[in-house]
Amino acid sequence: MRPGPSNTLTDVPGLRVGHASRREDGWLTGCTIVVAPDAGAVAGVDVRGGAPGTRETDLLDPRNLVDRVNAVVLTGGSAFGLAAADGVARELYAAGLGWPMGEPGQVVPIVPAAVLFDLGRGGGDFANAPTAQDGADAFAAASTDAAPQGCVGAGTGARAGGLKGAVGSASAVLDDGTTVAALVALNSFGAPYDERTGELLAARLGLGDEFAHVGSPSAAELGAARARAVAAYEGQPVRPGMATTIGVIATDATLTKAQCQKVSGLAHDGLARAVHPVHTLLDGDTLFTLATGARPAPELPDLHALMVAAGDCVTRAVGHAVLAAESVANGAVDLRSWRDAFPSAVRMA
Repeated sequence: MRPGPSNTLTDVPGLRVGHASRREDGWLTGCTIVVAPDAGAVAGVDVRGGAPGTRETDLLDPRNLVDRVNAVVLTGGSAFGLAAADGVARELYAAGLGWPMGEPGQVVPIVPAAVLFDLGRGGGDFANAPTAQDGADAFAAASTDAAPQGCVGAGTGARAGGLKGAVGSASAVLDDGTTVAALVALNSFGAPYDERTGELLAARLGLGDEFAHVGSPSAAELGAARARAVAAYEGQPVRPGMATTIGVIATDATLTKAQCQKVSGLAHDGLARAVHPVHTLLDGDTLFTLATGARPAPELPDLHALMVAAGDCVTRAVGHAVLAAESVANGAVDLRSWRDAFPSAVRMA
């Protein structure tokens, strides 16, 4: 098993990823869109967090009719941010893409979505959140190029424990040629590093030398990071919905809805290997799986390998999110990136 050419979600042929980021005065939020091929993609979802915010996840239940989606939206803004999916649906409709309902052009775009909590982190109006226009902008920006990572899209205002969160992605090409990939917006209540040592939890599952430049920080840096993590939550009551990691797993294999749902379940295991604690009452952790069907349906051994790889891709995507994050201090929040908090742990120029 090896990473794909870009080591991002767009290594799965036919998928496009776009971001819309709001960083102007008073704003720190955004949305990310994963666009399926024109024929759509079979999809499943698994919601593990105790405070989710979602749209159209019930239709992904294997017992229900619709088996293909046109796009998935990951967005900041908590429940307000679900409006971003409206803009994506309108753009898809204008392109004639959606679930056919009769005559040509009579389609209903299927756009599941999940939100994370970043309200108030821009320092402006508490309800500043991605809008339908942001969704449309992300759709316009969607590309098959390597998926941009870092403080973009849904990761713009993200927080990971007491550090800055971000968007991260990773991919793997299996022995039979199947591609599996993941993209996550890391906004966890838990920490993505071992709080005893500062070690990046995801580093243990890197492919090849993917995380070879990452080590453990000095004791002084770790002590300072602990103090900042405590300060980051000081004075904030513990309330549901204050965090949430959301993401998309994708493959070019042919899978059923039930199999996509199972992939999402195993992918949550990958999240649990990269963040501690995870799936808390304060998180709404939600992972979607898309199967484009460009390759044949795998036999059981290959399906097993695909599902294991999906979990590992999520773990690695979290690692890349942590490493791609950038510090932010705007008066409302003061969050250091992992790199800035632990400079001694990054062995590279």
